[in-house]
Amino acid sequence: MDIEIEDIAHGLAFVARWNGQTKGDWPFSVAEHSLLVEEIFGRLQPSAPPKWRLAALLHDAPEYVIGDMISPVKAAVGAEYGALDDKLAAAVHLRFGLPAMIPAATKRKIKQADKISAWLEAVQLAGFSLSEANKYFGAPSDTIAEGLKLRLRPPVEVRNDFITRHAALLKAM
Repeated sequence: MDIEIEDIAHGLAFVARWNGQTKGDWPFSVAEHSLLVEEIFGRLQPSAPPKWRLAALLHDAPEYVIGDMISPVKAAVGAEYGALDDKLAAAVHLRFGLPAMIPAATKRKIKQADKISAWLEAVQLAGFSLSEANKYFGAPSDTIAEGLKLRLRPPVEVRNDFITRHAALLKAM
């Protein structure tokens, strides 16, 4: 249970998505991605209780320990990677008052938000064309992605926003 939100936020703020291959002066971090996924999840599930929004925020928390790998590399590493990720996620969930295993329906909605985030990141930051992003991630509905403009920020800002959002969700629980 030696898991602290400050450590998660700090680590994720310094882990680059897309292996750092994005436009701009700062990498798009896993912490920034997690904030975006939580926001999109809230758009998909406006009546979701705060605990499931917290689960969305923490969906990539294990990456503060194991880093971020692109999907083809995860697949090449094999089942061991998935098992480690699952164990770390369960520990994080328990530490912050969530069940070790998130219900399947909620997990599917978080995954949907994750794919929408990946689509936005691909188009706005990683240089994908719309057709490429649609092929790999599926096109989001206009209403879900409407007005979501990604911006790159220094890790300290993202870390602080992640901690603040985590605190707000815990308080709401």
